[in-house]
Parts: sequence; structure tokens; C-alpha cells
Amino acid sequence: MTRVTESDRALAGVLVVDLSRALAGPHAAMMLADLGADVIKVEAPGAGDDTRGWGPPFIETDGGQLESTYFLSANRNKRSVALDLKSDEGVRVLEALVRRADVLIENFRTGVLDRLGFSTERLAELNPGLVMLSITGFGHDGPDGGRAGYDQIAQGEAGLMSLTGSGPDDIQKVGVPIADLLAGMYGAFGVVSALLNRAATGRGRVVRTSLLAAVVGVHGFQGTKWTVAKQVGRAQGNHHPSVCPYGLFPTADGAVQIAVGSEGLWRKFCAGFHLDPEAPGMASNPERVENHKAVNQAVEAAFAGWDTERLLDELKRIGIPAGRIRSIDQVYEWEQTRSQGLLVDVEHPTLGSITLPGPPLRFFDFDGREAAPVQHQSPPLLGADTEAVVSWLNDGESK
Repeated sequence: MTRVTESDRALAGVLVVDLSRALAGPHAAMMLADLGADVIKVEAPGAGDDTRGWGPPFIETDGGQLESTYFLSANRNKRSVALDLKSDEGVRVLEALVRRADVLIENFRTGVLDRLGFSTERLAELNPGLVMLSITGFGHDGPDGGRAGYDQIAQGEAGLMSLTGSGPDDIQKVGVPIADLLAGMYGAFGVVSALLNRAATGRGRVVRTSLLAAVVGVHGFQGTKWTVAKQVGRAQGNHHPSVCPYGLFPTADGAVQIAVGSEGLWRKFCAGFHLDPEAPGMASNPERVENHKAVNQAVEAAFAGWDTERLLDELKRIGIPAGRIRSIDQVYEWEQTRSQGLLVDVEHPTLGSITLPGPPLRFFDFDGREAAPVQHQSPPLLGADTEAVVSWLNDGESK
């Protein structure tokens, strides 16, 4: 089968200047890099991105250097330039980059970029076609505008932690920095939208999002539960608040998850496990949600004698969506994960051959041709590309 070539990548030829650090901005920049953009990561000399020091775990190289696995998670396919933005030379180089850039990404606290001499007015002066992505913790304006934002604080302030945990008295954060990651995803989406708009108008645009906005943006049914029905969602563990049965159930040697998301599935489930679909309090989904304790107890009793693997086979046979709980190592050892391009092998300049989580998108033509596998690059060493990028800029200015 003929494959689409790497030159067909959606953002090939787009230059991104990534001034961000930690996670939200770098994640957005990495998404753009995965789509073919040339991402130049600008870091402070010496320490670089904050996440270069976040750990353990760190991996020690043969030369005794420590590489942070946290940093590796958000910076593939980028080049690194070390610039002191408080120096005249650093300002000169950044100005030259901005003039050539299509996109600039920053997640400084509100006002910091202005103090460095790169206000939105100055950036537009340097490059009227520039698309700028600016990510903050709680928004650029409003009563809490400019407030510093970290993921767990945002998870709490934006209501996510109140919905997560075994119950209202056992609230939990999500196990990954989801506010940061979502802000990066929304930010990348905004950048691509602004680039499409620029193609039509010739004008650049400032795209703004925040950790607060990103989490509120995924409240989903929990949001309308309050805004329309005036009901406050609460943490209630591993069972769905609006569909029943739907959740985690114990087996004889572990646990399985099921999703009985329609009345047809409910009847199939009952037929397979000898339950009465018309039993009092169970005949419809609203009734089952209202009587979820009794329904869940009936399901637990039906599963009590089953081993996990045998139960999963039976659920598959009768057509009930179900799954196991995998640990992180099991996910990356699962052949389905690799088959979807979710693992990429790269050569790191100090660590050698390493495997990274890969991008979650694949592209196909309508005739079934899949794009050629991207030749991913490892996250860069601090300042590894400074000399080459500065030489390229100087060469351009001399012409």
C-alpha cells in the first residue's frame, strides 16, 4: 500500500517559537511539532525548562548527567536554544526569531512578557502575521486574572477534584496533570484555528486559554447538571452518576468494568446473567440510577463466582462493553497500544535508544493510505541548537 509522505504533514513549514515551560505550553508546542511544525524551544541558560529539574525519576547518563523523565514527556521533536532574555543579545535573537515565526507560545504570568519588552503590541510590530498562544492559570483578566496557576490548584479551583474520589468526603486529584494537558490541547487547537484564519485574512491573532478554562471546558454533563438542573455533582467513586450499571465491579480474583449504556444492553446483560430486566426499580435507566445501590449489589452477586478473564470472555460473547484495569506498564506492553502508534523509539544524545509515549493522532487518505511514520526526534539537550539557530538567523539578516 502506498503511504502519504512525511512532507504531507499538516504543519510542515510552520515555525513555532516556544517560550513556555513546565507543561501546558510545552505540551501544546509538542502537539504542533508532531504535526510537522519546526518548534524552537527557548530556554534560560543554565537551568532551562523547570521540568528539567523535576524528579525523581531521573536517568543518569554515562557521563553522570541526569535527565528528567518528566521533561522527556513534553518536548519531543523540538530544538533548544538557550537565551538570556534580559540581555541585549538575547533580545536581539528573540526579535529575529519572532520576525520569522508563524507562532509564538508563552505561559508567563500576566505582565512578565511585557516587562521583557515583548508586549503584544511589540510582537505585532515585529510580525503582523504572528499567531500568539498565551496560557495562564486562571485567565488574563477578571478578578483573579494574573494569578499563578499550578495543575493541582487548578483541579481544585475548577471543580474537578470535587467530582473525583470514592465519595464527597474523599476527594482526589486526577493522577496526571490533566489541567495542564487540557490547556495545552485547547491551546494547540486554537493555534491551528488562528493559522487557518490567517490564511484567509493575512492577519495574526492572539489565542488565550487557561488551566481554569480548560477544566471547565470538559465539565461536560456535570456542568449542565448544575447550570440547567441546579444539581451539584459530587464524587461518587467508580460508578457513573447518570447511567446504571456502569462502573467497576469485583470478581473472584480482581475486577472488571462494564458499561451498560442502553436498554438493549441491559436486556442482553440480564439474559446473560439470569437477572430480571423488569424487576422493581430496574426496568429503565432512570429507575436504575435512582436505585443504583440495589442494582450494583445484584451485579456484584452475579459476578462473584467468576474469574476476571473468564468473565471478560463471557461479557464479550454476549455483547457487553467491558474491560480490565491495567497498570501503566501493562498499557505500554499491550500490543494494541503499539499498533496505534502510541509508542515511538528515538535516539537521545545522552541516553541512547529510548521509547517515548507517542502522539494520539493518525492520518489517512480516503483510499486507505496512511501517512508515513514520522521520524520523531528526542527531546533536546539544553541549548543544543543555539549555535545553529543563531547562525541561520544571522545568515538571513545578512542577505
